[in-house]
Amino acid sequence: MSSGQQVLIQLRKMIISGEFAAGSRIAEIPTAELLGVSRQPVRMAFQLLEQEGLLIKKPTRGYIVRELSNQLIHDALEVRGVLEGLAAKYLAEKGMSEEQKSILLECLNECEKLFQGHDFDDDGIEKYHHYNVIFHNTIIQASNNLALIQALEKNNQLPMASAQALTFDKSQSLSEYRRLHYAHLQHCSIYDALLQRQSGRAESLMREHSSVVILGEKLREMIG
Repeated sequence: MSSGQQVLIQLRKMIISGEFAAGSRIAEIPTAELLGVSRQPVRMAFQLLEQEGLLIKKPTRGYIVRELSNQLIHDALEVRGVLEGLAAKYLAEKGMSEEQKSILLECLNECEKLFQGHDFDDDGIEKYHHYNVIFHNTIIQASNNLALIQALEKNNQLPMASAQALTFDKSQSLSEYRRLHYAHLQHCSIYDALLQRQSGRAESLMREHSSVVILGEKLREMIG
C-alpha cells in the first residue's frame, strides 16, 4: 500500500476513534512527526478527509476535527443506502450493458482473489478499496439519474458516507477481514440481482449493503 493510503486510513481511524478530539486543530507538521512520515502524504490525507466530512478547513490556515456522532454516521449511511439502492433498481430495470457487466465482474473476480488467504496485507487492503470504489461508481453512474448522482455527491461529504471512506482496524484484523469478505459476498449478490434484472432485490441488497461500514462495531456491541 502506498504511504499516502496508509496515512489516510490511519488518520481516518484516529479521528473516528476520538484520538484527535472533536473541535481540536490539526496541523501538517505535528501530525507528520506523530506518524513518522513527510508532510506531503499528510497534506493529501487532510484534503481527502475534508471531502469526507471528517475535517473542517479553517478560513485562515489548517483544519479542525469535526464533531462526530453515531447518529450522524448512521443517518448518512442510511441515505447512502437509499440512493445507491435506487441506482441499483434503475440499472436492474433497464439492464446492464456488456461493458458494465464486464467492469462489475472484473471487480468481483479481482476481489475474490484477495480472499483466497485468511488475512489482508497492506496491498490487499488497497486493492480491495480500488475495486470497491469502481463497483459502486459503476452502478451509480449507470443509473443515468443526474439528481441521484448529485444527491450522492452531497451526501458523500458527510462522515463515513462515501465508498472512498474505507476503514480497516489492524488491531481487529480478523473481524475486519470477515467484514470485508461479507461485503464482497454482498457485491456478488447485488451483481446477480442486476444480471437477473430483479430490481426489487437489487435495491434491497444495496440498501442493506450500506450498513456493512459499521458492521464491526455492531458485532462487538452484541458479542462483546
